[in-house]
Amino acid sequence: MKSNSANLHTPNQSTIFNRNRKVTRSLIIVVVLLISASALIAQAPSSGFLPSPILVVSTVPPNGDVNPYGVAFVPTGFPGGVLNPGDVLVSNFNNVQNLQGTGTTIVRVPPQGPPSLFFTSSPLQQGLSTALAVLQEGLVIVGNFPSTDGTCATAGNGGLLVINSLGQQVQTIADKNYINGPWDMAVYDFGGGKIDAFIANGLSGAITRFDLMISNGLLTVQSKATIASGYVFQCDPVTFVDAPTGLVYDPKRDVLYVASTVDNAVFAVSNVSQRSDNGGTGQVIYQDQTHLHGALAMAAAPGGDLLVSNNDAINGDPNQPSEIVEFTISGHFVKQLSMDPAQGGSFGLNVMTTGLISRFAAVDDNQSTLSIWTLPNH
Repeated sequence: MKSNSANLHTPNQSTIFNRNRKVTRSLIIVVVLLISASALIAQAPSSGFLPSPILVVSTVPPNGDVNPYGVAFVPTGFPGGVLNPGDVLVSNFNNVQNLQGTGTTIVRVPPQGPPSLFFTSSPLQQGLSTALAVLQEGLVIVGNFPSTDGTCATAGNGGLLVINSLGQQVQTIADKNYINGPWDMAVYDFGGGKIDAFIANGLSGAITRFDLMISNGLLTVQSKATIASGYVFQCDPVTFVDAPTGLVYDPKRDVLYVASTVDNAVFAVSNVSQRSDNGGTGQVIYQDQTHLHGALAMAAAPGGDLLVSNNDAINGDPNQPSEIVEFTISGHFVKQLSMDPAQGGSFGLNVMTTGLISRFAAVDDNQSTLSIWTLPNH
């Protein structure tokens, strides 16, 4: 390197000022570059929540029931019995002859080990639907939406079956004015034994709320109301019914998100925990003819996005079969995941987050299987 003896003298104030100005200018450039990089990162598309599967198990019980619909995690603090926190329960809608509305079983899938039978309903309360929830107080609730011949033409009103932690039915909640084909359900535990159950009714297109209290291992109905309606509903020879299905409750906003299959859209209904009047369909938050193909069951991802399955009977696309779609509550598509190479396979799904880990479970009702993913919760 060439040296310059003239630069070896002690610098004067002007030289120091010039050097400091160069350093300051360099720092400014670095800060600007860092801010620009941060802005680019913030503007980059989300990588999304939906992953690749790591565990797939059969949901077919000994009696041969198929067409798994409901998916529910056993929460932390669940008080024992034959269930443990982290277990996944799956309800079956069809019997061994694949007749819709005739399944009677709930299967338990533990984090390790083989699946086992948790519950069998009576033939009079068959057709266990996507309306499946596990309460921290030790109860399981499942909707039954029965048919006598496997078609919607003979569908009954059904009800909610209440099951204890030993797999024994202890109660039935039925009311034909508020439970009319329980197709799906969202349950929120306020603490102190107070429970709100939001029910999507397949034979009326209405959403109802049951205010419940737990006492001595049973549920007491405190009040009930129709809080939303006007969603399109219809019988379907392939899917049994097309109707409002997936429900996600956001307690911070007191908003219920509703996935309506025929409308092929997701709606938001406000003030749902206190509402005694009918809020209609609410406001459309996501309507996407490219990625939605009969919006069906729904769950919340830990980052705040919503995940919705598709029945492919509405706006079907053979190039996007059995998709689960992730989108923001502001209505932006994020990512999608196919559950099966054929159409009609995606239905029930759920997410459980514990600490820094999330577990995502979803059924493939073409194959009668459950896929489970374990993911870091960023």
